[in-house]
Amino acid sequence: MAEKKKIGILLCEQHCNKCHGLKCFRALNDREGAFAAFKDTDLELVSYVSCTGCNAAVGNKIFAEWQKAGIEIAFFATGFICGYPPCPHVEFMRDLAEKAYGLKVVMGTHPIDSNFWASHNAAGSWDSPVWQEIIKDVITDEETRQAYTSFVKNPSA
Repeated sequence: MAEKKKIGILLCEQHCNKCHGLKCFRALNDREGAFAAFKDTDLELVSYVSCTGCNAAVGNKIFAEWQKAGIEIAFFATGFICGYPPCPHVEFMRDLAEKAYGLKVVMGTHPIDSNFWASHNAAGSWDSPVWQEIIKDVITDEETRQAYTSFVKNPSA
């Protein structure tokens, strides 16, 4: 039997406002994007919640509750990366989760889609070494980026 880990997905309130989660859940179920590294791990999604908008106090509360619930891995949704602009607090939130609460943080969930890939590359959003490290688990090939441009798998099927 595969190793089991409890996970939480943290959404960026600014970008993921009213997010339905279709791309995150698809990537989780298909083990794509940042979930690809967990192909042999039984992941139990325990929480799917928004950071509520650039408020570290709320992030602090979420991470404390996650720790109590036994969550071991915090996935920061791809919305932290693909917002306009990308989340300016993502490094602080990552450090808070890891250092104060002992959570393993994974940046991103689903693969970056073609639209976000093109616009953020044109704008230079991810040109720095820090951002290259942040996006590394959700960079894919163009075919996968195209497949994630739609919210549903095989939309014409």
